[in-house]
Order: sequence, then structure tokens, then C-alpha cells
Amino acid sequence: MAKKANAAPQLKNYNANTFVDGDMEIRFAVGPEESQKMDTQKLIDNFLIKDLMVPDQLKLVYSHYDRVIVGGAVPASKALTLGNHPELRADYFLERREMGIINVGGKGTITADGQKFSLEKLSCLYLGKGTKKVTFASASKKSPAIFYILSAPAHATHPNTLFTKEQASPVDLGATETSNKRTVYKYIHLEGIQSCQLVMGLTILAPGSVWNSVPPHTHTRRMEAYFYFDLPKDQRLFHFMGNPVESRHLVMQNNEAVLSAPWSTHFGCGTTNYGFIWGMAGENLVYSDMDPAPVHTLK
Repeated sequence: MAKKANAAPQLKNYNANTFVDGDMEIRFAVGPEESQKMDTQKLIDNFLIKDLMVPDQLKLVYSHYDRVIVGGAVPASKALTLGNHPELRADYFLERREMGIINVGGKGTITADGQKFSLEKLSCLYLGKGTKKVTFASASKKSPAIFYILSAPAHATHPNTLFTKEQASPVDLGATETSNKRTVYKYIHLEGIQSCQLVMGLTILAPGSVWNSVPPHTHTRRMEAYFYFDLPKDQRLFHFMGNPVESRHLVMQNNEAVLSAPWSTHFGCGTTNYGFIWGMAGENLVYSDMDPAPVHTLK
């Protein structure tokens, strides 16, 4: 008997650029001309990822920018297992993918094909192509781990590797005078954890500093995703995007993510200091590959 083809996905909540297929949202790519015509709600629908960190859930958003998947896992009262998804047309999630995971919550563990990794806050775990079973757990229900996930297609296998923030070669940048004094931690990149195309790290702003990613820039060779954390509940973050001379902005809360198209500038300003995880996928692994958009040229 002939093998049946995979069933077509059931489309729900469909609009022009997104649909929900089961437990994974799929978002299509948006060009610069289309984004210029969007109102606030359409910008939110296409670029902002809300409600990513929900207790006892694993949530995923599949972006057609370099086919990156953004995810969040909060194993509050039970362990969570990374499932497969019909949209991937794979036997298991990481059959043709790699994944970077950073913990921004309490101490947790990730078990990958039987090997257990312990992650303190700001530790990063890379999982390579071919890892079949992945489980997320917390050490304490009172202070659960909060795992931010970024996954990209992979063409080769690199070893599963854990880095603490102390191993991430922290670099101090910016200045108090320009309100952008910050420490950058690079985890997955050319001189760090090896990957196929994933680049990932985080930035912590010093008290009194609020501006990130200065100078603003684009890199058409790679898409990027930002995840903002440690932002107090009553504070907000203004994330700037779009053509550098036709800029737009999104107002963001704690534990929200945003997709940055390859053509889009990306920088932000908070009403207080905060942290954010940056992650990229695309043409190369060079962290410093960017096309600056100097502050005085922005519009």
C-alpha cells in the first residue's frame, strides 16, 4: 500500500501574514514597503511575540525570515518535552535543525537524549542537529526556569554544548553619558559555541542606562530576534524597527520577543534598565557583520 502523504495543516485564525497550526504559530515574511503601510495593530500582529512565557507551556512561533523558530518554555509544576510539529515535515523537531536555549529564570535542567544539563540564570545550551528527545524542567516550583528558545535549519551536526555567562567572554560597551553602558555576552558565534548558522547571546544594561544596540544598524544577510527580560512589570520598552529613514516602533513588556527582518533596523530604549537576548540566522556567523545607521541619520 502506498504511503499516505502528510495531511495538510489545519489553518486557524488566518490573516494575510500569519496562521496558527496546532501549538505553533506561523508568520510569513513582510517587506519594507508593506510594513510602511501598517498601523500599530498590524505591526504587533506581524512582528511582536506576546505571551511567550506561560507557566507549564511550551510555545513556538515559526518565522519565514530564514525559517527561524522562536520559543518559550516555563516548566513551573511539571517537566515539558519538545514535541515534533507537522509543519516541519520531520521525524522529530531537531532532525534538520539546531537550537540555542538561554535560561532567564530560576535554576533548571534540560535533558537531551539522556544527557542532563544544569542551567543557572543566563546560562546557554546549544543543541545540535540530530538530537531526538529534549525535556525542560525546573529545580524549584517557587522559582521556575524560564527558557528562551531559538532554532534554525542546520546542514551539519555540532556537539551539544553548555556555556555559563562567565564563559561567554563578556565585553563592556557604551557609556553612562549616552545612557547605553552595557555588558555583552556572546555564546553561539565564531569564537564561542560552534553552530551551522545560529548566532546568539545577550546584553545587560547597567542601572541608569536604557539604550541598546547603539549604533543602530541593519544586516540584510541575517534576520534577528530580540527577547527582552528583567523589565519591571510597570515599565516598558520602545523597540524601533523599519527602514532607518522610515522608522516605526513597538511598545513591549517583560518577556516579550520581536522579529527583526533582515532589511529592518533594530534598537530600543526602555523606561529603565533591562536585559535582552539577541539571536540571528542567515548568511554568516560573524557577530560584528552589520551596516550601521548612525543616530543622526535616523528618521
